[in-house]
Amino acid sequence: MPRMYTRTGNKGETGLFSGERVPKDSLRIEACGEVDELASWIGHVRSFMEEKEVDAILETIQRDLFVVGADLATRQEKGKQRKVEVTEAMIKNLEGEIDRLDAELPALSTFILPSGSKAATLLQVARTVARRAERRTVALAHSEQVNPQVLAYLNRLSSLLYVLARVVNRRSGVAETKWASRPE
Repeated sequence: MPRMYTRTGNKGETGLFSGERVPKDSLRIEACGEVDELASWIGHVRSFMEEKEVDAILETIQRDLFVVGADLATRQEKGKQRKVEVTEAMIKNLEGEIDRLDAELPALSTFILPSGSKAATLLQVARTVARRAERRTVALAHSEQVNPQVLAYLNRLSSLLYVLARVVNRRSGVAETKWASRPE
């Protein structure tokens, strides 16, 4: 059985898919770490999910996030095809889910507070982690080439997680808490 440790990271470096060693605090590894955390949060959400349809969507997202992480862990080289990369089809899938699920929700006229059922509130946490992953990836893109589909995917994913939180509350019969500057 293989060991769970390699001892190659003891000096604060880790390997990219290319085999290149980079500091563990590099922007590329920071972005990968945020995506990894997001996949874990979605797993946590799934442990409370009673909606089978939503759970299936979340499982697909977790699988996609492994592709996002692999894409981020591979430097873009001119003229070279990547083995694993985020595609436009993945983004279109998210957009289709957003449009389909949003159609069952009432339109919002004000902000809502992240609240409601346990699964819905955890989806809101996952949404904020997706936004953080997007920000880290944007920072990386300022200094290194990044597949633009990764940024689009993370952006749409946070929107889908927001819609999913609303859908879960609605299907559970939990009212949304509207934001007001002063509670009435």
